Amino acid sequence: MTSPVQPRAWEPTYAGRAERMRASEIRELLKLLEQPGILSFAGGIPDPALFPVEEARAAYAAVLADPALAGSGLQYSVSEGYLPLRQWIVRHMGRLGVACEVDNIVITAGSQQALDFLGRILLSPGDTALVTAPTYLGALQAFSAYEPRYDELRPEHSNRTPASYAEAAAASGGRVKFAYVVPDFANPTGETLSLAARNQLLDLAAELDVPVIEDAAYAALRFEGAALPPLMSLEVDRRGSIEAARSIYCGTFSKVLSPGLRVGWIVAPTAMIRRLVLVKQASDLNNATINQMVMHRLAERAFDAQVERACAHYRARRDAMLAALKRYMGRGVGWTEPKGGLFAWVRLPDAIDAARLLDRAVAEACVAFVPGAAFFHDGRGHSALRLSYSLADEAQIEAGIARLARLI
Repeated sequence: MTSPVQPRAWEPTYAGRAERMRASEIRELLKLLEQPGILSFAGGIPDPALFPVEEARAAYAAVLADPALAGSGLQYSVSEGYLPLRQWIVRHMGRLGVACEVDNIVITAGSQQALDFLGRILLSPGDTALVTAPTYLGALQAFSAYEPRYDELRPEHSNRTPASYAEAAAASGGRVKFAYVVPDFANPTGETLSLAARNQLLDLAAELDVPVIEDAAYAALRFEGAALPPLMSLEVDRRGSIEAARSIYCGTFSKVLSPGLRVGWIVAPTAMIRRLVLVKQASDLNNATINQMVMHRLAERAFDAQVERACAHYRARRDAMLAALKRYMGRGVGWTEPKGGLFAWVRLPDAIDAARLLDRAVAEACVAFVPGAAFFHDGRGHSALRLSYSLADEAQIEAGIARLARLI
């Protein structure tokens, strides 16, 4: 007896932007964590062993035990964000060298929502976004929905003129709208922009009269060396005020306190914040108020201690990964040596395709990573891969790199 033919599920005619949406290779690879025996260097997600569980439990209990706080926490709130939390961020940004006020801050559902919002208000179809190659995959996903053209930034090594960027954008029917960078311990390479490169990038933005979007997701996770000033700090010093600054700062609590509470923020001139608040109102009204209240308590009581704890924790794992790469990888394989963050970038011989290697690595070595092409806007990067040392312990890193090296 033949099975009846199943009718094809109905779908509407989607907007053009929907056809540009692609699944995150990283989100898909996270499913491998559910498979027994897979040693994953794929997801750059924080180690849950570091989460401040007791502090979070106490913070929720304190909010819910107070009738007034509980009423506010379970209610709608202003789109700008919980005021005490924004006041904490003002003080935090001040420590980073950025003088700002609460009106310069809007709370977002992680820095990923911040990138989406910025793409929404800055990009028209055909406009140009300047990005490094490779760059953060989530940024490419966020921006691509708004149908931009991409052009490559090389902050450390470039002789391209601002005019060449502007002319290439005009030839494609649009304008350069912004430059996007992860200046500290970048996802995916782990590299950090030098002070000279930061200033050159601000020079480029000034010539083009466009903002620089500074994704500071990993900036707190410095293992060694002196901290470099944020781009926004340098820009405010140049302009004399945040209101005259072209830099936009995207921060998050996800890598230090908790990704699950989904709390990030944008710092920008007040005129831009007003537009972003309109986007927030149209998107989700406001972040969960109780989560913002809890995050404020965690930030007040645990942020500095969590930074210190996380840096020590991930430094040991970074050291284990770099030692294993040096011990096991053969000639023709190179890698970055990050001074912080969660990632190392591995360059394979040109003949090796990292996507095909991943299939064999999972099947034969029970090891997962992210192929490099996912981080390029133009399809390059097939002979590179990203390794995260955030979840595997030192013994697992040693074993996993040894297995991967044998396969290579």
